[in-house]
Amino acid sequence: MNNSDLNNLVLTLTPNPAVDVTYTVDGVELGSSHRVPTPLYRAGGKGLNVSRVAHQLGFPTLAIATVGGLSGERFRADLASSGIPHHLVPVAAATRSSIALVDTAADYCTSIFNESGPALTAQEWQRLAAAVVDGLAGSQTSTGVRKPGVLVGSGSLPEAAPDDFYPALVALAHAAGVPAIIDTSGSGIVAAAKAGADLLKPNNHELMEAVAEKDLVSAARKLMDFGAKRVLVSVGEEGMLAFSAESPGTFLQAKLPAPLSGNPTGAGDAAVSAAAVALAQGVLDLREILRRATSWSAAAVLMPGAGEISPRYAELADQLIITEH
Repeated sequence: MNNSDLNNLVLTLTPNPAVDVTYTVDGVELGSSHRVPTPLYRAGGKGLNVSRVAHQLGFPTLAIATVGGLSGERFRADLASSGIPHHLVPVAAATRSSIALVDTAADYCTSIFNESGPALTAQEWQRLAAAVVDGLAGSQTSTGVRKPGVLVGSGSLPEAAPDDFYPALVALAHAAGVPAIIDTSGSGIVAAAKAGADLLKPNNHELMEAVAEKDLVSAARKLMDFGAKRVLVSVGEEGMLAFSAESPGTFLQAKLPAPLSGNPTGAGDAAVSAAAVALAQGVLDLREILRRATSWSAAAVLMPGAGEISPRYAELADQLIITEH
């Protein structure tokens, strides 16, 4: 399949989006004042970043998110200027902010300050669910009806969110006949696994915390015991691990010969985008999914803000060392 296939659209849902604000600072001294360049403002949230990367590389996508308040106007304007196809569900509460402080003098050490997302009303949750159902049904284009090939649910949830939000999202995707990728943390990972998510994408810390397991491999296998079909785990400089319920006794690891310096903020979202594009195209081979996810993730580190990757992703894919354990 190729980018023009009408059934390989990447449908993303960001239930708790944010205006991403990225400051780049040459040295941070706690307790002191700093004069900084104009920050990078961008419509963000993990699902938005997944769509942004897919769109950058020419793959069809539709991003669903909420928007509200004065901050939401900046969010809406940036998304409109990006050209990313989107469906924004209006809500009363203002869109939150997420601030990244990148210290270039400390090997691009990045500190992130995430505001909590305000609670949605019952009616707003219903409108958000309706937007997902409409997205799964497909959209009319000049060449026919474009239907999604995958549904991605990413990120944290607003305050007082339904406990079954991500399991319900998996159920909606499967009812529409498409795979579901969930990238979240905490109890949401376990809930999505038990719902039969086709791919989960935690990092090593999120994974072990979610299942109260100190051994990373055991933790990933526990998610598959719960019902997840595949698990991709980011492990920092050690690259990425990939597990499949079809081969529970083995796993794959992909890493570069040497780690890259840069801003890791959007690396996980780029990995999810790669996996989503692969599943939307019908790619089921775990090694190929891992190769794409790791190279896109590495390429994201080379960029100043989340939601974009360096053109070097193909070069980085060729450098990967993939081993089976």
